[in-house]
Amino acid sequence: MAEETVPGLLAELAALEDPKIRAVNEKHGDDHGVNLTKLRAIAKRLKTQQDLARELWATGDSAARLLALLICRPKAFERDELDTMLREAGSPKVQDWLVNYVVKKSPHSEDLRLTWFADADPVVASAGWALTTERVAKKPEVLDLPGLLDLVEAEMKGAPQRLQWAMNHCLAQIGIEHAEHRARAIDIGERLEVLKDYPTPPNCTSPFAPAWIAEMVRRQDDR
Repeated sequence: MAEETVPGLLAELAALEDPKIRAVNEKHGDDHGVNLTKLRAIAKRLKTQQDLARELWATGDSAARLLALLICRPKAFERDELDTMLREAGSPKVQDWLVNYVVKKSPHSEDLRLTWFADADPVVASAGWALTTERVAKKPEVLDLPGLLDLVEAEMKGAPQRLQWAMNHCLAQIGIEHAEHRARAIDIGERLEVLKDYPTPPNCTSPFAPAWIAEMVRRQDDR
């Protein structure tokens, strides 16, 4: 089988470009038009290739970076390398996959969470909040949950969009996972009204924290 090259893969990704998909993605701040199912099929063919992943990332192309995140070896990245990647990720989808598919599996995850959480750049801070939300469910003992609620209460209403979404997710997760903080989490959500009027398709859970908490707790109770 011929060795896969970065130029060849970039050409393959370009051939998959769909203007309709790009138009939808651009509404969310993303700058690629590749069907993600087809992108995942390429990743499945390539399997894990860390060097190729680094080369694809270095192109700066969002579709290539998404592919890189699917074929990389998460634990092979150094801490500062991941920090740089996060700061240059650009689009929300690339940042989301970097945090969820790579950083969460990295031995540097907690160090980076603390660094990013306190960063002055709201986009970087949103990654810190995303990692914190995971800890709310899986490792709450490392967190000050009342302190997190204090921060949400003070800062979420005026936060830039990506940071606001990340803080809202954390608020909902605290309410869902920790019954002792549920009433306060719901109260904060109701008073701030962040995402209260967000258009939600039928059969989907609203991102408005009080509604989100109520629905997920109901599902837990039904099990």
